Amino acid sequence: MRHLLSTGDLSRDDAVLLLDTAEEMLSVAQRPIKKLPTLRGQTVVNLFFEDSTRTRISFEAAAKRLSADVINFAAKGSSVSKGESLKDTALTLQAMGADAVVIRHGASGAPARLARAGWIDSAILNAGDGSHEHPTQALLDAFTMRRHLAPSGDRSLEGRRVAIVGDVLHSRVARSNALLLATLGAEVTLVAPPTLMPYGVESWPVETSYDLDTVLAKSDAVMMLRVQTERMNAAFFPSAREYSRRYGLDSRRMAKLPEHAIVMHPGPMNRGMEITADVADSVRSVIVEQVTNGVAVRMAALYLLLSGARDAATTSPATTADLTEGQA
Repeated sequence: MRHLLSTGDLSRDDAVLLLDTAEEMLSVAQRPIKKLPTLRGQTVVNLFFEDSTRTRISFEAAAKRLSADVINFAAKGSSVSKGESLKDTALTLQAMGADAVVIRHGASGAPARLARAGWIDSAILNAGDGSHEHPTQALLDAFTMRRHLAPSGDRSLEGRRVAIVGDVLHSRVARSNALLLATLGAEVTLVAPPTLMPYGVESWPVETSYDLDTVLAKSDAVMMLRVQTERMNAAFFPSAREYSRRYGLDSRRMAKLPEHAIVMHPGPMNRGMEITADVADSVRSVIVEQVTNGVAVRMAALYLLLSGARDAATTSPATTADLTEGQA
């Protein structure tokens, strides 16, 4: 695995290796000293052309816990705001000796372009490109599901039923989750108004529904998506109140879920629209845990891309002993 651009590029073995390695990384986070020497001397650049809080901080924390040097690059206030091209930015990063570039970009396909154009030798990690994909978010979501829905044994999500609800049309998280969860054997149902269901969704490995209430009772996990008004240039539903009435998750709807089911959200949340505050803060909610797990998953991705090729070749996850080898 040279880059992490799309969950569609991951085989089942690749995905399981990443998730199993993340388990080891999470155990590191529970130690008094949370740092490993694994990527000492390597440089990770966070190249963000769009605003971000959770993803950028999560990648920064992940890289620093692996002892990498981190450079945070924001388009605002940089030469990009003066018209510098992606190619010239990439050549600058190459000259600086970046070993990995974590990129978030408003244009779908920008990370793939960066990886395949030959401008830079770095490993490229897609931190979200337009409405296309967000692979590490899907990985941390699957990681969280495994810990709750398959807490022992082989940690398999085979046959588990996941509902992804809301603004699927503009959601890179929905696409990445649909592809990854299908690879891992889960059954995914997308629930949205007809206007917020993407064109060509019939080719995705999912079922679709316009009725949230009928889907909840048979779901092991329900993932609520934010309505991305900043990407909308038309009226996709009558009103926020009507959307919330039809597709919002409140305590009444949450009661329809099976007892073991969990509530998820990739954040940021519009409390009171797609999810009510009492549901977001309930014992069923794993939203805060998703953030914690995100650091472990991104540590695993950086480790496997930058120093774990030998482990990936044997499809066996790193152990804590492997990761701490050479630590003084």
